[in-house]
Amino acid sequence: MYKIRTYNQISDTGLSRFPLDSYEVGPDVTDPDAFILRSHKLHSEPVPETVLAVARAGAGVNNIPIEDYSHKGIVVFNTPGANANAVKEMVAAALLLGSRRILDGMNRVQQLTEITDPEHMARQLEKEKKQFGGTEIAGKTLGVVGLGAIGSMVANMALEMGMHVAGYDPALSVEAAWRLSSQVERMESLEALLRISDFVTLHVPAIEQTRHMISSTALLRFKPDARLLNFAREEIVDADAVVTALDEGRLGGYITDFPLPVLLGRDDCLLFPHLGASTGEAEENCSVMAAEQLMDFLENGNIVNSVNYPQTRMARDGGYRITFANENVPRVLGTVLSVLADHDVNVIDMVNKSLRDMAYNIIDVETEPTQEIIDAIAAAEGVMHVRVI
Repeated sequence: MYKIRTYNQISDTGLSRFPLDSYEVGPDVTDPDAFILRSHKLHSEPVPETVLAVARAGAGVNNIPIEDYSHKGIVVFNTPGANANAVKEMVAAALLLGSRRILDGMNRVQQLTEITDPEHMARQLEKEKKQFGGTEIAGKTLGVVGLGAIGSMVANMALEMGMHVAGYDPALSVEAAWRLSSQVERMESLEALLRISDFVTLHVPAIEQTRHMISSTALLRFKPDARLLNFAREEIVDADAVVTALDEGRLGGYITDFPLPVLLGRDDCLLFPHLGASTGEAEENCSVMAAEQLMDFLENGNIVNSVNYPQTRMARDGGYRITFANENVPRVLGTVLSVLADHDVNVIDMVNKSLRDMAYNIIDVETEPTQEIIDAIAAAEGVMHVRVI
């Protein structure tokens, strides 16, 4: 029986994927094999020694102590792309709201409470509508920073809306490239993208390398009337630098899903209350993906969409499966294979993958490994965690 401890309100659509006869799932589960959560912060919480994996039903993982978990052999999953359509649609709304004074016009209508005659109201609105004019986004250039699951969908959507699209992503994967329209102009640097863009939208993860990517220096590259959209993470943008750029007329507007006190009360800022992925469909998609990834890992040792361990998959073809995580240093795999050879254990198939300073291995063997074998593997220098499935 596998045990899954839940945090936050996880969609029942995802939780129902766990078979009742082999999984115990809930917020009060003791000695869990895994966590599944949304925004709950784990940094200050002790982690039980039984935990093998954590699944975040969403893309961002800054609520999880990645470094600490990595060296405990705990695999951390996220669900990239599961909420991509929800965020894409929010970006579409932001582009339209940022180019047309739609909200100002709607608010003005609600203020006309003293008018009771429909014809009078129509004349008044016709008289005032010029002050709420705007521009069309068709023919404008959208700069997309980050061309992963969300960024590529935003880029393709903008093309369909008649925009010219420029993209920048120094770590563009082959998979992401296949999703991206050939009409997207690839830029060699962030600076080059900023110089030509009428709108800039951010879709990169919040990591040390992207903290304050949009800085006071980057803001010098923007067109004076350009608008910046941030539906990625608060930390990517230096909000104080944005305020300065807006005050000095070097930026046309800021539209973000991450309101801050310094941005309140400004006509040149549109602030959303973190609505990017807040749809029922997105929550269901994230929970389903998180549940399926956990089950595949717990039952088969496969890793898909981990942020701290390499993607590692191998089909099962009989025998017994050994998995182990280790520091990405020389001779670890050789030591483990020597242990198996010394105990006359025949290897059927195996895969070894690495990601930065972490490595992960799946080895299928003909005979069931004894406790002595498992202890010998666990004792090998650099090995952090061993399992037999």
